[in-house]
Amino acid sequence: MDFLQTFLLSIIQGVTEFLPISSSAHLILPSQILGWTDQGLAFDVAVHLGSLSAVLIYFRKDLIDLTQASVKAALSFEHTSKSRFALNLIVASLPIIPAGLLLKDLVEGELRSIEVIAATTIIFGLALWYADRHQQKNKSDACGDAESLTLKHAVYIGLAQCFALIPGTSRSGATMTMGLLCGYGREAVSRISFLLSIPAIAGASLLKTVDLLTGDTQIAWHTLGLGWLFSGISAYLCIHLFLDYINRLGFLPFVIYRMALGGLLIILIFA
Repeated sequence: MDFLQTFLLSIIQGVTEFLPISSSAHLILPSQILGWTDQGLAFDVAVHLGSLSAVLIYFRKDLIDLTQASVKAALSFEHTSKSRFALNLIVASLPIIPAGLLLKDLVEGELRSIEVIAATTIIFGLALWYADRHQQKNKSDACGDAESLTLKHAVYIGLAQCFALIPGTSRSGATMTMGLLCGYGREAVSRISFLLSIPAIAGASLLKTVDLLTGDTQIAWHTLGLGWLFSGISAYLCIHLFLDYINRLGFLPFVIYRMALGGLLIILIFA
């Protein structure tokens, strides 16, 4: 990989990891469309660790507060809103673990195609559009902020996150869509989705690291370092800007983007 490919793929990963447009699809597409050599497993690990670093740094205060609240609840046997939120985030993180292990070979094989990405890009884009419209029409019945996440809704969101194993779906898109359908506002579902990304990205990175260590891949450490850095910086900026503007912009711009991308992919399929 040359510097330009390293830079562009790192930025793509950092930006799309937290937007509802699918990072896995955007990392697959350059090699499919531009004829670039596949970036490889080691680079995937590096850029995902960059995204993980960004979300950990951005939400460091929230994570410290949630951890402290959980420890106090465990010692006193009395839950607070923060400790309940932490517990429900853990519950929402669980379904993707067995799903990821069971479907690993299928996801990394047959499903990594432009046809699948085109279909999921459009279908889940329409689902996001419907969910956003539904939530806006029922604002009076809104569930509240992120910390009001209930156990039932945590299970729903966790199950929705499993769909993100299919390239083109978007982990952020799936969890935000379900959160909106459950009645949470735009900023609340965004925060829930971003916090849920921590165990999801960490788990996926761990699995890929195991595959990497058990293989015979040649590692270019300077390329991995640049990938981690560029991905982390772009991901941090993306989270900050997304949370600042999502209430005003809504999800329609992302829906339009997904429709345009899906249409372009269909043209490429039949060209």
